[in-house]
Amino acid sequence: MQKSGLNHVNRSKNLYIHIPFCKSKCHYCNFISFANKNEFIKPYFAALRQEIEYYFEECIASSQAPRNDNNLLETIYIGGGTPSVVDFVFYKDLFKFLSGLINISPNAEITMEINPGTVDLDYLKNIRDLGINRLSIGVQSFDDKILKRINRIHNSEEAIKTVNLAQEAGFENISIDLIYGLPEQTSENWEKTLNQALTLGINHISTYGLKIEENTEFFRQQPKNLPDDEQQSRIYLKTIEIFENNGFNHYEISNFSKKGFESRHNLCYWKNQEYFGFGLSAHGYLDGIRYSNTENLEEYLENPTKRAFENPVTPSERIEEAIFLGLRLVEGINTEEFKIHYGIDIRQKYSKIIEKYINYGFMACENHMP
Repeated sequence: MQKSGLNHVNRSKNLYIHIPFCKSKCHYCNFISFANKNEFIKPYFAALRQEIEYYFEECIASSQAPRNDNNLLETIYIGGGTPSVVDFVFYKDLFKFLSGLINISPNAEITMEINPGTVDLDYLKNIRDLGINRLSIGVQSFDDKILKRINRIHNSEEAIKTVNLAQEAGFENISIDLIYGLPEQTSENWEKTLNQALTLGINHISTYGLKIEENTEFFRQQPKNLPDDEQQSRIYLKTIEIFENNGFNHYEISNFSKKGFESRHNLCYWKNQEYFGFGLSAHGYLDGIRYSNTENLEEYLENPTKRAFENPVTPSERIEEAIFLGLRLVEGINTEEFKIHYGIDIRQKYSKIIEKYINYGFMACENHMP
């Protein structure tokens, strides 16, 4: 990929940063992350800065660097791993560095993933002062037995305390992650977890079905007493019912929010928009090219500017991606906007497929789209 930082700044308004450090590895986790490798944190952030600067150096060098509202970065998402195991000083330096390269909107949504058992009130206040205004908290369950089974470092009491501390620190935009389909999980204790979540005064909840993937402890040692597909389906439908009855909008397959608290960053993925991806194993989508970085930590530290994979997206692939990503959203696809963006009438081109799924009751076509 050629360096074209100025062009990228003009095009993308979304940025993802991967932080691959954790306190311990959860049994279901297939993300690129490492437990007890804190000695690599300092060189990692140095490499991260090198990567970011490399792809924006044309912007830095230009005397006409963009400084208008059309070029503002609108979302930043710091994921992992567990970003909150890293001292906030590293983020303070990173944000100072980043704001010198890229225009960040004063209304930007800036999210950090955190885990219970890794933060205290001072830490939360410090990251809030940096401009981070949204937290995604990895709770997964409020059942202590299940938390221990999946190798989480916290219990349910610590999870509740973390949410309360975040609110005390001034965070209003808080999301929690929950997982269903876990070992020994029943519909009853899942409903208890949902009801506990509803008492916390948060505005966004993500629920994910367990998927056992390679390179996880659950793949190496298959857990027993997993809910079967029928049970998982009932759990999923019950989840939708409970949240919608309590004022949450089911806006995406796995995501629920109060009005106005949808994840703006994740919406950029589902709406097939372009985004920067920085850090180990990070993926990005810029100038019609999907790319990914190496998953090898030593390789990344040695050469953080080298892409491991690049795939120019063809026009037909772009259309296909827009369809399957757009159908993740409950609001669906606005066919008129789709025609403007992609130059095809989706109802005409895929009329037989659409008609089939409408007849099955799996799809609807409405005259007025929200």
